[in-house]
Amino acid sequence: MKKQTGIWIDSAKAFIVTFADGTHDFTEVESGIENRIHHQGEGEKGSFFGSQHINNEKTLDAKKMAQVDLFLQKVLDYVKDVDELFVFGPAEVKNLLQQKIESGKTIDRGADKLKSVLVADAMTKNQIVAMVKDFYKL
Repeated sequence: MKKQTGIWIDSAKAFIVTFADGTHDFTEVESGIENRIHHQGEGEKGSFFGSQHINNEKTLDAKKMAQVDLFLQKVLDYVKDVDELFVFGPAEVKNLLQQKIESGKTIDRGADKLKSVLVADAMTKNQIVAMVKDFYKL
């Protein structure tokens, strides 16, 4: 029987629902992405080191992208052996996950397994399970 999986994802967490053999597994993955945390020197226009101007924005952006990449890899580790994949959620992170899947570097035949990527609002766990069930017509 096929392993059919749905992933609801935003920048804070991902909920992974996998249906196989008439049952389903539900997994929650926390992102660990720092959102809205004040960093030392944040809000300053930058500083001068001799004649060079130093700005913290690039460093903070690079750190956040590294955290996002780590989060997406954690999510993909849970779904490496699925047959079909459905991704949905409210944030841009779902599109980054789609790009990572379609690149083919993380999941074998990822582009073939990915059936759809949809926009969805915040949902309860029961609503997420119901949406995945409805998507796969189970």
